[in-house]
Amino acid sequence: MDRDRLRALLAAVQAGQVSPDDALRRLRRLPFEDLGFAKVDTHRAIRSGAPEAVYCEGKAPEQVVRILERLARDHRNVLATRASAAIHQAASAAGLSVRYHREARLLVANPEPPEPAEGVGLVAVVSAGTSDLPVAEEAAVTAEVRGSRVERIYDAGVAGLHRLIEHHPLLLEANAIVVVAGMEGALPSVVGGLVDRPVVAVPTSVGYGVSLGGFAALLTMLATCVPGVAVVNIDNGFGAACLADRINKLAVKVR
Repeated sequence: MDRDRLRALLAAVQAGQVSPDDALRRLRRLPFEDLGFAKVDTHRAIRSGAPEAVYCEGKAPEQVVRILERLARDHRNVLATRASAAIHQAASAAGLSVRYHREARLLVANPEPPEPAEGVGLVAVVSAGTSDLPVAEEAAVTAEVRGSRVERIYDAGVAGLHRLIEHHPLLLEANAIVVVAGMEGALPSVVGGLVDRPVVAVPTSVGYGVSLGGFAALLTMLATCVPGVAVVNIDNGFGAACLADRINKLAVKVR
């Protein structure tokens, strides 16, 4: 159940097209439905504007499929993150309508182009290197599915800042900027020092030896001296996109 469906149901009750008892039957599964191995949050889209996303790692393909089947019954653009090709195959074999973004490791069930909000603003996604692309694409696709306009600025790390400066006008157009970087993780501080827009920094697990699977980048980003930079967990492109999308939509409302 999302806001549009709930509004339509209430309007149908008001118009006498649906009885109060029938409406109650449709709503009785709120706020969650117990599948035995998972409690599916069918109320989340009403609370937060987007349906529950399914984190696939650690779940069997059949478990992911059952959760997606339930969510896709009442929602469009249901995200499954860290989805493998095997999960894509299982969802397709079950008859679900899905779109698979291989590089982002994202599966979208019941995919439909989101209805863009009036005057929808821009989220820019910047990546330091090509090795950071899976996390950057997770962020970009998530923001797009949630209804933000997205521009990608890839392979623009600190080893060649001219590659970033070329896109400075685009950065200033964005309402929020997601910056994805591994190694020493310096790029978010550089971007934050060039703009007056909120920057969401994503450390990645890319890097040699003392990079420690992303901890060096994480600590660098947390220790930034640049104001206006927020940091999410290592490799968490999904979480960064959710924050950037909310900032973007709030900026549209304020205007």
